[in-house]
Amino acid sequence: MQCYEAATTETARVTADREVELKFLCTPGDLAAVLAAAPAGDDESRELISVYFDTPDLALQKAGVSLRVRESKGRRVQTLKRGEGLSREEHEAPVAGDEPDRDLGPLKDLLPEGDRLDPAFNVRVTRRQRTFCYQDAEIELALDQGEVIGGTRHSPICEVELELKQGPPSALFALARDLSRVAPLYLSFDGKAARGQALVAGAPLQARRSEKVTLAPHATAVEAFQTVARNALGQIAANAAVLRAEPGAEAVHQLRVAVRRLRSALSTFKPIVADGRLAAVKADLKWFAARFNDARNLDVFALSAQAQSRDLVAPPPGLDALAAALETARQRAWAAAAETAAGQRFRDLMIDVTAWVETGGWIAAADAQSAKAFAGHALKRRLHKVLKHGKHVRGADDTARHHLRIEAKKLRYAAEGFADLYPKRAMARFIGRVKDLQEALGALNDLAVAGPLLTALPLKTEAAFAAGALLGLRVAAKPKLVAEAAKAFHRLAAADAPFA
Repeated sequence: MQCYEAATTETARVTADREVELKFLCTPGDLAAVLAAAPAGDDESRELISVYFDTPDLALQKAGVSLRVRESKGRRVQTLKRGEGLSREEHEAPVAGDEPDRDLGPLKDLLPEGDRLDPAFNVRVTRRQRTFCYQDAEIELALDQGEVIGGTRHSPICEVELELKQGPPSALFALARDLSRVAPLYLSFDGKAARGQALVAGAPLQARRSEKVTLAPHATAVEAFQTVARNALGQIAANAAVLRAEPGAEAVHQLRVAVRRLRSALSTFKPIVADGRLAAVKADLKWFAARFNDARNLDVFALSAQAQSRDLVAPPPGLDALAAALETARQRAWAAAAETAAGQRFRDLMIDVTAWVETGGWIAAADAQSAKAFAGHALKRRLHKVLKHGKHVRGADDTARHHLRIEAKKLRYAAEGFADLYPKRAMARFIGRVKDLQEALGALNDLAVAGPLLTALPLKTEAAFAAGALLGLRVAAKPKLVAEAAKAFHRLAAADAPFA
């Protein structure tokens, strides 16, 4: 299928060992609308049965690799996938039987000699597939509906996949925006292998914590930013999915952490990523983060109030009424957060930010600076800001300590993103001291937020009395919190920075 006359500089690197693909979650009722809205093309429907393999100690999963043998219409194909982001490494080859061929592609180099490969889980889907031309690109649309099966456990699958066969990747994102207008499509960074692995492990639906950022030793600064951004975007998408399904405190918290990590990366990598789109990306993420502030502040106060009440010898009256009022407010805030994570603006944000990370104009304008060289300058700059803002932490007001907390947070996220480039133990010790300062300042910020939060709540008299009593005890403990923050700052200031 010829969709364009000549390749452009934006043409994706679509080769025999790469796939360029976007994946979206949806519901079965959305598939017909997506198919109807897609450009016309040749349709095909088929049943796919895939068996995923790994070693007994999960060597492939730990290496970020998935291995499957897929059967369709009597033909078996072995596929190995590795990598993250828009373009991933993919190796396919026909096989004669049900077992993987250890000598195909890079598999033989990934498996320790003597390690056996066992079936881990199965995926069975009905795939409706269509290939067409769209904006000078050849794109394959696949609608998958079925289930992952691991032992006695089952998990449903309903996905839309857009794979670029040839042409500019901008066309892939443009089509994603169009299709997202006719059905709620949620960008996902987890493949079927990740779902199967979670199913076999018996992991319930739960909020996703930050995952370690892995950088290659000779990565460029551009590659480092994309790796950090993809990591954060994957955490955002995963926690938004949890929030839509089961709204709760931990999903809200981890989603906010992921957004903060991404916003921090934009700030740290600004010398590289600054282009005409950066301001819009920052504004969208700032809007999104602000939508979860009420829920998080309520969660923090409610949980700390519970712990505080347990330690009181003579609890003030009205605690039960306060707890009930807080729970009602939290449920309302969680529902609002889930609505935001299900909305069109969020879906557009995820597509637009991912497109910018993967194909933005900043990439062509960036030099070939190494990640290590960039990290050294960036971390020194971040540490300098923390040390400058923290000199007078004891006498500072709440606003000044809030700014110091933000700078500490940016330093921590930057250090975690670059950790692979420095000695492991030394970097872990340094990050630990930054984290101690951040948490000490966080306790002070929670106290500063608590007063306005309680004022805004429609509390009845007895609940208001209990809230005032608890808040008064916290205010009395503020000097101790300030002393802990000052101590954490001085420990950080005295620390040996691995990047200095």
